[in-house]
Amino acid sequence: MFNKLTKRGFCTAISSRPWLFVGLGNPGEKFRGTRHNMIDVFAESVGIPMNRVHCKAVFGEGFVGDIPVFLAKPQTYMNLSGESAGPLAAHYKLPLNRVLVFHDDMNLPCGVLRLQHNGGHDYHNGFSVQHARAMLIRLKSVIYHFRGNREFARLRIGIGRPPGQMDPKAFLLQKFNNTAQERIDTALQEGVGALKRLLSHGLSESVRHFNHEQKYKHIRLQTMPV
Repeated sequence: MFNKLTKRGFCTAISSRPWLFVGLGNPGEKFRGTRHNMIDVFAESVGIPMNRVHCKAVFGEGFVGDIPVFLAKPQTYMNLSGESAGPLAAHYKLPLNRVLVFHDDMNLPCGVLRLQHNGGHDYHNGFSVQHARAMLIRLKSVIYHFRGNREFARLRIGIGRPPGQMDPKAFLLQKFNNTAQERIDTALQEGVGALKRLLSHGLSESVRHFNHEQKYKHIRLQTMPV
C-alpha cells in the first residue's frame, strides 16, 4: 500500500500529505457495546478496510479524495495507547500536526463533539480529582510517546458525567442507555462529517466551522437528562 501511496503523490504537496487518525478505546469483546469508536464509523463511510494489525493497532490505509489517510485503533488498553500511536507516527514520519486523536470526554454533555488543534490534558470546570484522573488516562500515554509533545489535533466526544458518587472508571465501562446511544450514534455521524471537512478544507477552517455548530448543540443538551 505504501508504494501505491507513493505513486499517487504521497508527499508531493502540503495539501495531500497524509493524516493519521487514532481512535482510543479498550479492545476486546468484554468492552464491546460499552463505548464507541469514530474510526470504525469513518472507515466504513470512506471505504477503507481495517484489515491489518500494525504497531499494536487494528489498521487501515487508503485515500479520501487525494489525501492519504491512515486509520488506527490501538489494541492496548486505554492507558497504554501511546505504545501504538507513537510508533505509528514515527513509522510514517508524520509531524504531529498531521495526527488526530479521537477519545471520549466526561467534560462534555453526552453527544456533543469538540474539534481542537492541540492542547494539554488537564480538566477543570468543577471536575473532582476522580473525574480528572479518569480523563487524564486517555492522553497521558499518547503524549508521553510523542516525547511530551501535545501539538496534535483531538476530536472529543462527550459522554457526560457519572451520576451521583458513581466511580468514573465504572461509568466509562458501562453500556449506554437508549437515549445516550441515540445521541452517540448521531454524534459519530457528525464526527465523520468533521473529519471529511478537515481533509478537504484543513484543520483551522474545520475547527471554526464545526465547533460553531456544536456550540448550540452543547447549550441545548447540557441540561437535558440522559
